[in-house]
Order: sequence, then C-alpha cells, then structure tokens
Amino acid sequence: MQLNLQQAHQLVVRIMSAMGHDAADAGLIADLLIDCELRGLSYGGLARAISIAERMARTGDRRRPIRIRHETPVSAQLDGGDHLGYIVAHRATGIVVEKASAVGIAVVGASDTWYTGMLSYYAEIAAARGLVSMIASNASPWVAPHGATEGRFGTNPICFSFPSADEPVIWDVGTSAIIHAEVTLARRLGQLLPAGVAFDRDGQTTRDPATALAGAFAAWGGHKGSGLGIVVQLLGIMAGSPPIPPDLAGFGFVMVAMRPGTGRDVSRQRLCLCASGANGSAAHPGTRARGASLIQRGLQRRSDTELRLGQIVADVLVQPTNARDTSPIA
Repeated sequence: MQLNLQQAHQLVVRIMSAMGHDAADAGLIADLLIDCELRGLSYGGLARAISIAERMARTGDRRRPIRIRHETPVSAQLDGGDHLGYIVAHRATGIVVEKASAVGIAVVGASDTWYTGMLSYYAEIAAARGLVSMIASNASPWVAPHGATEGRFGTNPICFSFPSADEPVIWDVGTSAIIHAEVTLARRLGQLLPAGVAFDRDGQTTRDPATALAGAFAAWGGHKGSGLGIVVQLLGIMAGSPPIPPDLAGFGFVMVAMRPGTGRDVSRQRLCLCASGANGSAAHPGTRARGASLIQRGLQRRSDTELRLGQIVADVLVQPTNARDTSPIA
C-alpha cells in the first residue's frame, strides 16, 4: 500500500487525535514518524503509531499537564506527566535552545515520559539555531550489560550535533545491538532477528523477536558501548527517572546546548572543515563508503513523495480509529 506524504500525515494525525492528542501534538507526532520514514528508519515510522496506541490501550490515559518543576537562567527540569516523549522532548528542546541562545549554555532534563524517539530530530532544531547539543535518554530495562544476559538498562540513545557552514554534523546512536522498535516491528512482520543481538530468558541467544522481548538485547560495542549505555542510564536518573524505569514509562532524558566556542570564537566553517576531512578519508578495502559519510548517509532524508506501508502494518493502521467514525482512513 502506498500513501503520499499528505495522506500519511493525515493518517497519523487522525490516529493520534482519536487517542486524545490535540491538533498541535498530533501534528508533531506525525512529523516525527514521517521524518523517520524518510530517513529509511521504518521501525520508528508509521509502525510506531501502532505501538503508541497499544501502550495507551494497556495503561489508559494517565497524562497530566507537562510542567516545569525547577528552573534557573541556565537550566530547567520538566515533569513530563506521562506524555509521549516526542511531545516532552520537543517542549524541552524549545526551552534549552532559548536559554543557550541567551546565555551561551543550558541544560534541561525531563522525566515521566516514554518513547523519546529519534533524538536527531531535536538536535537539528538546536543546530539550526547555531548551537552544539548533546541529548541522551534512558528507557526500560531491555538491554543486558556486556557479559550478562538479563536486562538492566535501556536501549539508551545518545546524540551529538554541531552546526556548520554546510549541513549540521550529527551523530545519533542507540547503545544496544538492536533497537526495541526494530524487534517490535520484526515480531509484527514475522521476521527473524540478526544473530547475536538478543537473549532469551534462560540467557541463550535467540533470533525470535517475541522471545527477545521477553528476554534482553545485547549491548552495542562490547564493554565500551555497554559503559556508554550505563552513562546514559545515569543521566536519565539525574533528570528524575527511577534507576530502572518500568515498562514504557518513567523515562528520563537530558539535553545540553551551547554556543560553539563558548568563551572563544569557533566558526561554523571550522566545524565544517573537520566533517569534510572525515568524509574525505581513504576507504578501507571492502567498505562501501568513506569515513563519516556512513553517518551522513544515515541522516539524509529521501526525497520520496510517497511512503510504502507493509500489508501487516497497513491492515492495523488503515481502519476505523473510533466508534463514532467508521469510515476507513484513505
């Protein structure tokens, strides 16, 4: 099934509105999901709308108003009120960008949220304002530390962004060998996982998504990636999350933004030269891309005007969204 971008946006807005999101928040969620699709990250795209609906059906609507618990000229701490992380993170991005633009550096934390989403979306907003940023979010205990097989911390993405004279330089990575959304989508589609990325409850490696969701995922990058994942978990705790957040609830994230060269002049051109140098490094035999261009390619959006939905995802999404409106979503 194919949808043009307007149809896809309307589809997500309609689904999110049926779950009680207002027009602005429903539109924001649609923007984020479609952005994932255009980057080739379908597991975080339209299929994520199903996971959002399933979570809200399981817990009920527990949302409270998002509020600022504590604030200074260079910081703020938000209570996410059990709102979807896309909404809380977008609100936090606006606050940290305004503070850093005014005073040079700022930090904002938030807690009691879930599904923070693709961090590079928020990092691009900071970069567009000429700011360097670091964003890190913890999550439910889906990931086993290196050398273990039981989940103790989340998939815990971390993202850095730098403005430049050209495109922003952004590095956005999860600290698990596979992302929760990837495993969830594989389960929906009846697909096997890659070898070596997950464990069952008995600590044996598994390629079955349902078994992996009941067990744990492996850490990315061995002991180094595992250590980074623990650091992100601690940053989320500093923002107000519990040490081990419950299932799809209680996530915490931190955003730091600063003007480049705070205290000295560092031009965007100098940052651009660094990225260009990495892209121009000699390729290793057998690789298909040079240096940082691997990262750059992963961040680039396709110029598609239509999105293709797999039949299983389409069958769930393209159906009545509430009892009062029984017409299919076109």
